[in-house]
Amino acid sequence: MQKSKLFDAANEIQDFLLKNRIKFCFIGGLAVIRWGEIRLTRDIDVCLLCGFGNEEKIVKPILENFTPRIKDAENFAINNRVLLINSHNNIPVDITLSGLPFEEKMIQNATYFEFTKGYSLLTCSAEDLIIMKSFSNRYKDWADVESIIIRQGKKLDFDYIFLNLEELVKIKNEPEIIATLKRIINEKGINNFKS
Repeated sequence: MQKSKLFDAANEIQDFLLKNRIKFCFIGGLAVIRWGEIRLTRDIDVCLLCGFGNEEKIVKPILENFTPRIKDAENFAINNRVLLINSHNNIPVDITLSGLPFEEKMIQNATYFEFTKGYSLLTCSAEDLIIMKSFSNRYKDWADVESIIIRQGKKLDFDYIFLNLEELVKIKNEPEIIATLKRIINEKGINNFKS
């Protein structure tokens, strides 16, 4: 897939969300390209500030403008907090309907980054991306975490990362997530990190 096709789709989604005053940021592969290793990504991940009880109000206008990827996408989104659509150039877009305080903070922390001329996209911070990827606790996400730590190194705010990740890990009851992240940081020789 050509990068310009992906960036065109991201620009289209961003323009729609800005026009409709919906707070958001790009996460997933686009954010990894910004902060970690440049890698192939075939879809777009977006986190919208939704809260709880506003799902229908957020989902309806998006479905009026974009094609759903599944039947009954509205109910699926309300029940699973993920809206699955295609951009107009057929790039898959996964829209997370955020509800946690951490997600709200992540969207507030987001900044624009010019990936290439004409494509400036609002992406989450490196720290918030590490938190989300660690929380997912999947092999491919840990590979992304490693690439971000290698590339960003000592610039990262590890106090912020662990403060927020520890709160999320309590929800999942998977304390090994913290241990895995500490191990990766130590393996990468980040000496401003206190384990």
